[in-house]
Amino acid sequence: MSEPRYTPLARSLPATVPFVGPETQERQRGAPFVARLGANESVFGPSPKAIEAMARASSDIWMYGDPENHDLRDALAEHHGTTPDNIVVGEGIDGLLGYLVRLMVGPGDTVVTSEGAYPTFNYHVAGYGGELHKVPYKDDREDPAALFAKAAEVNAKLVYLANPDNPMGSWHSGADIVAAMDALPEGTLLVLDEAYVECAPEGTAAPVSADDPRLIRMRTFSKVYGMAGARVGYAIGAPGLIAAFNKVRNHFGMNRAAQAGALAALRDQDWLATVQTRISKARTRIGEIAKDNGLVPLPSATNFVAIDCGQDGAFAKAVLESLVEQGIFVRMPFAAPQNRCIRVSCGTEDDLAAFTDALPKALAAARG
Repeated sequence: MSEPRYTPLARSLPATVPFVGPETQERQRGAPFVARLGANESVFGPSPKAIEAMARASSDIWMYGDPENHDLRDALAEHHGTTPDNIVVGEGIDGLLGYLVRLMVGPGDTVVTSEGAYPTFNYHVAGYGGELHKVPYKDDREDPAALFAKAAEVNAKLVYLANPDNPMGSWHSGADIVAAMDALPEGTLLVLDEAYVECAPEGTAAPVSADDPRLIRMRTFSKVYGMAGARVGYAIGAPGLIAAFNKVRNHFGMNRAAQAGALAALRDQDWLATVQTRISKARTRIGEIAKDNGLVPLPSATNFVAIDCGQDGAFAKAVLESLVEQGIFVRMPFAAPQNRCIRVSCGTEDDLAAFTDALPKALAAARG
């Protein structure tokens, strides 16, 4: 049988997966994880009202979801003080990034990001033939000034910046981001990924009009709202850009039950506050565990903590591998020098007790 006639671009790309899922690792190790602390999910779960709404919607699952996401967009617009024309809903931030890159990037178009930043964005850029340019982190934080300078140098169509940042948990004030945008080149769109902003201190969100054509902001229900498996994300941007998504998005891509769950979750801000408190306590506990083992926890505005293992990436990888062998699922940054760290998601008391027991053994094994 002849081979399918792939495009030259598809032929040139490796068959990679940005993240190896915990389920894959469980199959490889032949046992479930004791503590799932690597994917930055919210183990505290979604609002009970969201669960109830999704259960009610399940009897109507024979119907496609509303292709306009009307009710959710209206509620999000009210929540953010914008109009529905400023909001597009999609299959998580990952899905929206894919649509945005499809709209903006063709073969040879230039895009700027940070070395070691969220890899799924890079995956989309490569998939459409874009040319990635990267700048290093500065003091374990993404460097807006360097990103925007590189964008000017290479005439970038897009520049990606996460605030707060994954994988380091670091952040800039929203006011500093907006001030730095004075150097954003004309014709370059800032992709501001604010997936973790509900975890962050007040003032982290960029204080900028939804109608500002210089940027698009990405938000999600996967983190603090505890709905990672439902795949609901949204973007806030100028109406013309938001309308352009209708040219390329999957209009029936949103799960009907997920739409109902996200709407209920948004309306339950009391539950959101409860989870924010639990995340704060868990971050503190992870920091204590790190310090008890002679390691340095980095300041975090997310639902995870990057822990500096004090040596190089090979040592941190050895620590990670030992933790995985002991049934503790964690991850680590991809690029040096940030790969001296492991990254531990916030967990329950039982999760962190298991991590407490495993970490000294992992360090001993890594020191060998």
